[in-house]
Amino acid sequence: MAMIAVLAVGLAGAPAAAAVAAPGPAASVTAARMVPAAKPVVKTYKNCTALNKVHRGGVAKAGVTHNKVHGKKRAFGVRPTFSTALYNANKKMDRDKDGIACEKG
Repeated sequence: MAMIAVLAVGLAGAPAAAAVAAPGPAASVTAARMVPAAKPVVKTYKNCTALNKVHRGGVAKAGVTHNKVHGKKRAFGVRPTFSTALYNANKKMDRDKDGIACEKG
């Protein structure tokens, strides 16, 4: 019974000593990791001319493999930029609803 009391006292003192010995800079590093990351800014373009100046082949949702022309799958004339967030911001410019806004070729 006396051994259990000695172990309990020994264990109770160990965490307190570790908490006191913790350096100050480590606490600030931990606090910096808890700050949520900022979301990337997604640009909405006025028209396809403005979008194609930056993204030559247009903007496609992730997972799009072909350009649909008159209901048939065609290879990309110019490879689009794949970004679902950017596509969703400029979805109004996907007139044929194939998952690629302002596609070329």
